[in-house]
Amino acid sequence: MNLTQLRSKIDEVDERLVHLLNERAALAEEVGAVKKTSGQSVFAPEREEMLLNRIERLNKEGRLSREAIRAIYREILSACRQRQKQLRVAYLGPEASNCHQAALQRFGASDHYAPFRTIPEIFLAVSRDEADAAIVPIENSTEGGVNATHDALVETDLVVCGEIFLPIEHVFASAEPEGKVKRVYSHPQALGQCRHWLAEHYPEAELVEAGSTSDGASRAKGDPHGAAIVNPYAARFYGLHVRHRNIQDRLRNSTRFLMLGKHHVPPSKLDKTTILFAVSHKIGALSAVLSIFSERKINLMKIESRPAAGKPWEYVFFVDVHGHREQPILREALAAVREDTLWLKVLGSYPQANANV
Repeated sequence: MNLTQLRSKIDEVDERLVHLLNERAALAEEVGAVKKTSGQSVFAPEREEMLLNRIERLNKEGRLSREAIRAIYREILSACRQRQKQLRVAYLGPEASNCHQAALQRFGASDHYAPFRTIPEIFLAVSRDEADAAIVPIENSTEGGVNATHDALVETDLVVCGEIFLPIEHVFASAEPEGKVKRVYSHPQALGQCRHWLAEHYPEAELVEAGSTSDGASRAKGDPHGAAIVNPYAARFYGLHVRHRNIQDRLRNSTRFLMLGKHHVPPSKLDKTTILFAVSHKIGALSAVLSIFSERKINLMKIESRPAAGKPWEYVFFVDVHGHREQPILREALAAVREDTLWLKVLGSYPQANANV
């Protein structure tokens, strides 16, 4: 076929696609009506993750990559979900932050995004029904856990209902394309992830902590001798000149984000459960709790401790385990853990995301 014929074929395919997309949107409206009648939540993360996995398996021809097919369907899901309700998603702002990117990656462009200045404000917004869901950072592959999120999880009644892994690329950007840099603005995590690069290239520059990477970009924009460590999207968004790319000390750098809501999600085919607990000050107390999982051959995916608020030298433990809280073996293990700890809190079970981003 010549070019004109090929373009004609593409036009025919596009016509069929538009028709099918509208047919899908109509079915989504019917699903929304059923959910409203039965009192179910519009957003079903476990259903969406299972759907995306199924779409990947259907992509047998492979002309579209896994990432491409997920990105396309993420927007289809977002647009169809809007026919039921436009979700309001809270995130750590301002716009163009890594948290904003993670939210867009999970929900798509058709939902409404609300930036908040601090992590506690994000938790409060969902608790007060000012937002339907939230995205918060929980840990970075280089810098470790985000303390503000860990502390908020101890007190909250919100439920962890999903996770997102976002590859992190840091660029060094400034309002001026060249010239001496006296101050570097960014979030403490970003500064930490680039500390060796900064020591080598800008050893005399003052490192100024900002509330977020986007906040750092905004401050650098108004400082003729300032620069910011930001993601490429934020550099474009704030009109900064990129001087250096990929300045993170570890190139395979990613941040894990949690999705928060008010409702526990049912099992999918591959789930993770996050719990936290406190143990008494006695020899073998933590080991006894961890053995409950090993005896049942339940995989511990992560364990991290945080100081207990108001109790010097006492700690709470955050643990990720493989499986869903409703599965009999894990339900049995959690009951045993509750008996062997001062207190136990199940933060949520949710579809496990691909960490190999």
